Amino acid sequence: FLCGAVVSARAMPREIITLQVGQCGNQIGMEFWKQLCLEHGISMDGRLEDFATQGGDRKDVFFYQADDEQYIPRSLLIDLEPRVLSHVQQTLPRLFNQENIFSHPEGGGAGNNWAAGYTIGGSVQEEILEMIDREADGSESLEGFMMCHSIAGGTGSGLGSFLLERLNDHFPKKLIQTYSVFPNQSTDASDVVVQPYNSLLTLKRLTLNADAVVVLDNTALNRIATERLHVPNPSVEQINQLVSTVMAASTNTLRFPGYMNNDMIGLVSSLIPTPRLHFLMTGYTPLSFDHLGGEANPLAVSNLP
Repeated sequence: FLCGAVVSARAMPREIITLQVGQCGNQIGMEFWKQLCLEHGISMDGRLEDFATQGGDRKDVFFYQADDEQYIPRSLLIDLEPRVLSHVQQTLPRLFNQENIFSHPEGGGAGNNWAAGYTIGGSVQEEILEMIDREADGSESLEGFMMCHSIAGGTGSGLGSFLLERLNDHFPKKLIQTYSVFPNQSTDASDVVVQPYNSLLTLKRLTLNADAVVVLDNTALNRIATERLHVPNPSVEQINQLVSTVMAASTNTLRFPGYMNNDMIGLVSSLIPTPRLHFLMTGYTPLSFDHLGGEANPLAVSNLP
C-alpha cells in the first residue's frame, strides 16, 4: 500500500502559479522561464524538443499544455507601466499566455511609492484575481503560489503587498513562497530615496502573509559578480541570470522528482522551524560565468579541477 501511495503521489502534478510583479519581478521571471525551458527541453516558443520527449520530469508543475501541444508557463505578468512587459513580449513573443499579462491602462507606474502601488492594487484587484482564478481552475491539484518581486520600489512592494494579502484571504490553504529582492545597502547605489520605507512596509506583509521568503540580497549579488566572477560592471541581465540559476536549483526537486521534497510543502516544512521564521537565505556553489554567452552557469563535474 505504501508503494502504491508513493507512485500515485509522484503521478499527481502539484501545480505552482508564478506571479511576476513590477519591473524587477518581471525581469527576474523572464530569466527564470528561460532557464526552466532549457532544463526541460522546451524551445522559446513553447515547443517540446525531440530529445526531451522521453524525460521523467514533471513539466506540469510550472507549465501546462495548450490544445496545440504548446507548453505555456503557469505565470502572471503584472506591472503598472508597460515598458518591461513590452520587452518580455518582444524577447519571448510566443511563450506566455497573452491573457495573463496585466498592465495598468494608465501606464504611469507607482512612482517608487509603496502607498501608490498598494492603493492602485485596490482598484485593479478584480481583474488580477480573475486571472489568478482562471489559472487556478485550470490546475488539477494546485499547491501554491510563487511571487517574484522587489521590496524597494513601488509596484513590487506596494502592489506585491496587496496581492499577498488577497492571496492569503482568497486561498487560505495554499502555500505562498516569494523570491524577494532586497535593496542595496549603500545609499549611493540607489535612486529611490524612500526605499527604506517601502522595504519596511513590505516586510510586514511578507512576515504575516507568506509561508516562505527567499531573500535575494542585491548587495551580495553584485559582490558575487564582481569579486567571484570577476565582472567589473555587471549588468542587470547578468545579475538576474544569477538569480534565475538559484531559483531553478531551489525548485529542482519539484520538477525532477526523487525520494524527498517532491512538493513544496515537503520542501518548506524541512526548512522552517516555526511559522514566523520563514526568511530563507540561499547558497549555490560552484558558479562560473560564460563570458561568451553572458550566462551564469553551474560548473559541470567534468570541468572541475
